[in-house]
Amino acid sequence: MTGNRTFTMIKPDAVEDGHIGAILEKITAAGFKIVAMKYTQMSKRDAQEFYAIHKERPFFGELVEFMTRGPIVAAILEKDNAVEDFRALIGSTNPEEAAEGTIRKLYAKNIGENAVHGSDSDENAKIEGAFHFSGREVF
Repeated sequence: MTGNRTFTMIKPDAVEDGHIGAILEKITAAGFKIVAMKYTQMSKRDAQEFYAIHKERPFFGELVEFMTRGPIVAAILEKDNAVEDFRALIGSTNPEEAAEGTIRKLYAKNIGENAVHGSDSDENAKIEGAFHFSGREVF
């Protein structure tokens, strides 16, 4: 059974480029309800912990540096089939391979600065949402 919540972050590149409003508009226009949201900045420790699954990958240091260079918008989204539908909305990690009209096709600069994060499973959506939000911040 698929869940009805997913987690997203609007990454520093998209925040820096002024795309918060446009990205949130695409998210809500696609039928997602925002049940938690905050404008924040990850510390180096936060980014290392959040992306710990990638710690052995050669790009880990660059990823941590990128994710801590400026503020992000973290959000929990609600919709039936949330994870799968949101992954379709954001498009491929590589914006050159992303479908027309997807968030990454529209707003990502490259595979590293790809505008948004989206949970890849219901389990990770719960873990990632709990990383950024306490229970009293989710509605």
